[in-house]
Amino acid sequence: MGYPVNDKPSRAEKARLTRRRIVAAAAELFLGQGYGATTLDQVATRAGVAVQTVYFHFGNKATLLREALDVAAVGDDEPVALLDRPWLEEVTVEPDPVRVIELWMNASLEIMGRVGPLLAVVRGTVGTDPDLAAQWTVNEGQRRVAFRALADLLADRAALRPGLTVEAAADLAFLIASVENYMVATGALGWSPQRWRTTTATLLGRALLGTAA
Repeated sequence: MGYPVNDKPSRAEKARLTRRRIVAAAAELFLGQGYGATTLDQVATRAGVAVQTVYFHFGNKATLLREALDVAAVGDDEPVALLDRPWLEEVTVEPDPVRVIELWMNASLEIMGRVGPLLAVVRGTVGTDPDLAAQWTVNEGQRRVAFRALADLLADRAALRPGLTVEAAADLAFLIASVENYMVATGALGWSPQRWRTTTATLLGRALLGTAA
C-alpha cells in the first residue's frame, strides 16, 4: 500500500520563495524608477505581500538593496560565496595563464550582465545617500578580494611579468576590469558586453603577463 506524498513546500521553503519575490520586485523597481523613488510599500505591492513582511525579512531598504546585489552577483540565493562557485574551480585547474584570464572574463561577463545595472543605480546616488555610499564601499572591497584571487592564480603559475608583485597585479586587474569601466564601455562608448570582455581580457594579459601574452 502506497503512502501519500507531501508536495507542499515547507515553512522554510515558503519563506525563501517569499524572499525571492521581494528581492526580485525590489530589483525591478530600483532599476525602473531609481533607489530613492522606491518605497517598501511599492516593493510589497509588486511582490504581492504585506509591507510588514518586507520589514520582517529585510528591515530596511538598504538591506534589501544589498540582498538584491548579492543575488545578482551570484545568480541565485544559495548560501555559496562567489569565489566558491563552480566557475572558479574551472579557472583554478587551468594551467595556461592566458586561458585563466579568458575564463575569468567569461565569468565576469555573466556577472556584470546581472549586477551591472544595479551597481549603476548605486553608483549614481552614492553622493546623496550614506547607505548607498557604504554599500558601494562594501562592493568595491569584495571586488578587490576577487581580483587578488586572480593575481594569486597567475602568480602560482609563475606567469606575472617580471617585477610585478601580486599586490600590484591585483590593483591593476581591479583598475582595468572595474565596474566603472564596464559602465563606460557599454554605456558612453556603446560597446557590446562581449566587446568589453574581449578588450578587457587583452588589456589584462598585457598588463599582468607582459607583451609575450
